Amino acid sequence: MRSFSVEERRTRLARRHLLAEPTGRPIADVASSFVGLHATDPATPYLSLWARCNGFRVADLDGALYVDRAVVKHLAMRRTLWVFDTADLPTVQAAASSRVAATERKRLVADVVKAGIADDGDAWLADAAAAVVAHLEHHGHANARELRAALPQLAGDFDPAPGKSWGGPGPISPRVLTVLAVEGHLVRGPNEGGWTTSRPKWTSTTRWLGTAEPVDHDAARATLVARYLRAFGPATVADVKWFFGHTLGWTRDGLRDVAAVEVDLGGVPGWVLPDDLDPEPPCEPWCALLPGLDVTTMGWQQRDWYLGPHKAQVFDRNGNGGPTAWSNGRIVGGWTQDADGRVVVHLVQNVGAAASKALTRKAEQLTDWLDGVRIAARFPSPLTKSRGSSATR
Repeated sequence: MRSFSVEERRTRLARRHLLAEPTGRPIADVASSFVGLHATDPATPYLSLWARCNGFRVADLDGALYVDRAVVKHLAMRRTLWVFDTADLPTVQAAASSRVAATERKRLVADVVKAGIADDGDAWLADAAAAVVAHLEHHGHANARELRAALPQLAGDFDPAPGKSWGGPGPISPRVLTVLAVEGHLVRGPNEGGWTTSRPKWTSTTRWLGTAEPVDHDAARATLVARYLRAFGPATVADVKWFFGHTLGWTRDGLRDVAAVEVDLGGVPGWVLPDDLDPEPPCEPWCALLPGLDVTTMGWQQRDWYLGPHKAQVFDRNGNGGPTAWSNGRIVGGWTQDADGRVVVHLVQNVGAAASKALTRKAEQLTDWLDGVRIAARFPSPLTKSRGSSATR
C-alpha cells in the first residue's frame, strides 16, 4: 500500500493549491481546479486569488463574474456560497446544490406556515417564485429591496427566534431568493457594493447564462469527487464527506465511481485517484497569507497534518477558519490590520528567522495591494480577535 508522509502531503498542498508556485491561469480554471472557491465572506475569493495568481487585481474577478460571466457565485456544499466556473454549474447543481435546495425549500415552506403568512406554504412559495422569475425575466436585474417593493407576493415577516436577543422579525423574501438561487433559477448578478461587501442584483439564470443541459447525478458526483481528490488528495472518507456535506453512502459511492485507491496516512486510511500515486518532489520554501474561510484552510475535516495544535486559535467554535499565515505547508499564525491598515502577522509558533522575514515581506505586499481597503473577516478567529484588529466594514 502506498504511504504518504505528512511532509509529502504538505508539498502536494503547496503545488496543487498554487501557493508555492502562483499561476497565470484564467480565474475560471483556478476555481474549477479546487471544485470552487469559498465566497461566503465576500472578500475571500479576491484574497484567495491574490495569494495564487500572478498580478491579480480586483477588476480581474469582477470582470470574470459580471462581464465575461466565466465564473458565477452559487450556493452549494454545506450551504455555503462559492465561486464556480460557469461551465461547472450544471454539474455542481446536480451533485451538491439540489440537495441543499431541498432542505432550504422544506424549511421555508414550514416557516411560512409557522409565521401565519399562508396556510399552504407550498402554494405560497410557488406563487412568490413565479412572480420573482417573471419580474426578472422582464426587467433584467433587481436587488432584494426592489423585488420586495415591486411584488406583493413576497410580503410577510418571520421571527427565527421569538423572545431571543438574536431574533426579531424580518422579511421572508430573502429566503425566497435563496431557495430560487440554490435551485438554479436565479443567480447573483452585478454587485452594488464594493468587493468587500455583498449586495447583489438578482437575475434569472437563463437570462444571465443561457440554458444548459442537466447533468446526471451520478456522473456529476464522480466529476466533483475526482476533482476534489486531484486537488486535496490524499483525503480520508471523512474529509470527502465533510467537504461536500453529503452522506457517507454518497461519499463511498463517489469514491467507488472514480476507482479511488486506498493509501496509508500514518495509520489512517486515505484515498487518491488511481493515476496519482507518483512521489511528490520537494519544493522551495514558501509562505502565504490566506483569508478567512479560504478553500485550503477549509479543505479537509481532519486537519492535524497542516494545523497542528492550533485549532482553538485559528478556528472559531463553529469550525470557521479565520485569516491564516502559512509556512511550508503548515498554519503557523494569522493576520490582521493595524490602525493604519498595515497587515500584521501574528505567529503561534516559532518558524525561524528566514520564514519570519518571508511572512513579513508577504504582509508588506498584501498591505500594498489592499491600498487602504480594510478587511474584517466575517468569522474572525480567536487569534485575530485577541490581537484587536481595528478593521471595519
